[in-house]
Amino acid sequence: MTLNLTDLGVTLPPLVPGKTPQETTVVVAMSGGVDSSATAALCKAAGYNTIGMTLQLWDYTPASNGGKAKEFGTCCALDDVYDARRVCQTIGIPHYVLNMESAFKAAVIDDFVETYLAGATPIPCVRCNQRIKFVELLDKAKSLGADVLVTGHYVIKDTVNGQPVIRQAEDGAKDQTYYLFTTTPEQLAFIHFPLGHLTKPQVRELARAMGLHVHHKKDSYDICFVPGGDYTAVVKKFAPQAAHPGDIITEDGHIVGHHSGIVGYTVGQRKGLPGGFATPMYVTEIRPESHHVVIGPKESLGKNTFTVKELNWLGTPLPPEGLAAHTKIRAQHAAVPCHITPLPSNKAEVILSEPDAISPGQAAVFYTESGILLGGGWIETHKNLASPTHQPQTTIAPSAGTKVAILSPEA
Repeated sequence: MTLNLTDLGVTLPPLVPGKTPQETTVVVAMSGGVDSSATAALCKAAGYNTIGMTLQLWDYTPASNGGKAKEFGTCCALDDVYDARRVCQTIGIPHYVLNMESAFKAAVIDDFVETYLAGATPIPCVRCNQRIKFVELLDKAKSLGADVLVTGHYVIKDTVNGQPVIRQAEDGAKDQTYYLFTTTPEQLAFIHFPLGHLTKPQVRELARAMGLHVHHKKDSYDICFVPGGDYTAVVKKFAPQAAHPGDIITEDGHIVGHHSGIVGYTVGQRKGLPGGFATPMYVTEIRPESHHVVIGPKESLGKNTFTVKELNWLGTPLPPEGLAAHTKIRAQHAAVPCHITPLPSNKAEVILSEPDAISPGQAAVFYTESGILLGGGWIETHKNLASPTHQPQTTIAPSAGTKVAILSPEA
C-alpha cells in the first residue's frame, strides 16, 4: 500500500532544515511495536529515504530465560525483531538488526543487579536508552550516512533560543520524557520524535490505515529480561548472594521479623511485612551492609530533601545558587515544584515543596513550568537517620499476641 501524508491527514515537519525529504536519509529505531512501526511508515510516506534498525537485546529461548518463554508485555525479543522486519517489508524499506546481547548484559542487567544489591530500585529502561540504544543506534546511523535518527517516543522536540529542547507530549498519559532525561545535547541534535503531537489511538489508526500488521499489538510494559515480572529470580540468578537472610527492624532498632534477601524489598513497600502494629508499616530504608530492612509508619517515608548523582542537564547551566523548577520522582507522578542546587561531583540537592516518598535508585527528572525537560539525575541512597552506632535490640513483639515472622520476599 502506498500512501502519502495528505492521504493520512497528518503533517511531518522537515527533519533536517534546508534538505528535502528526498535528500534526507532517516534511520528509524524499530522495536517491533506499533509506535516505532508507525513512525517508520510515516517517514516513508513523507518521502524520506528510510532505513529500519532493530536491536536484539535479550535471548528469549527458554534455556536462557529461566525456562520461561517470552510473554506479551515485554520488548526487544526475537518475535519483535520479526515484527519489525515484516513492517519494513510491508512499507518497502531496508532493515538492519544489531545483536547487542553482550553489551546489554554488561551495561544494563549488571547495573540492575548491582542496584538491587545496594538496596535501591533501578530503572533499566533508562539505562538501556542511555548506554545502549541511543549510543549504538546513533553510531550505526551515522556510519550509514544518515542525517537523522528517529524514534517512536511520545515526546516533542522543539527549538528555544536556537537550541533544541524536549517538551512533554501532548498526550500526558503517554508522555515519555521521564525515560529520556539522560539524553545529551549532542544526541538531541541528531534525534527526532514525530509522535509527540499524537495520541496512542491516533497512532494505532495510522498504523491500521498504512496496512501494518502490528496496529493492534499490545504495548510493552514489563522489563524485557524479567520473565513474568519475577525480578528477584533474575537478581538471584546473576548474584546468588542476594539471598542472604537478614532482619526486619523498626526505626528504633527492634527486630520484628526476618527476611530471605533485601532484594525482595523496596522503599515504600507495604506488602509482605510483619503485622500487628497500630498503624500500617512500610519499608522506609534498606541497609545492604547489615542486611536490615527498616520499617516504619507512612509518615516516615515523607522527605522533602535529597540528592541526585550523575546529573544530566539540558538547559542553561545551573547557577551556583540553584533555580526553581518542577520535578517528577516517578514516571507516572505529576511534576511538583522544587528547588535544585548544584553540588560538586556532578550532583545536585533537591528540595521539594511538599514531602514525598523518595526511592533511592529511581530518577528525579526536572522540568520548566511549561513542560520543557531540563534534565535529571539518579536519587542517591539515603543515609541512616539514626545514630550510625545504633544496633538492633533484642527481638520484641510489636504488640501483644503478635508473632515474629520469617518472611520470604514473595510473601
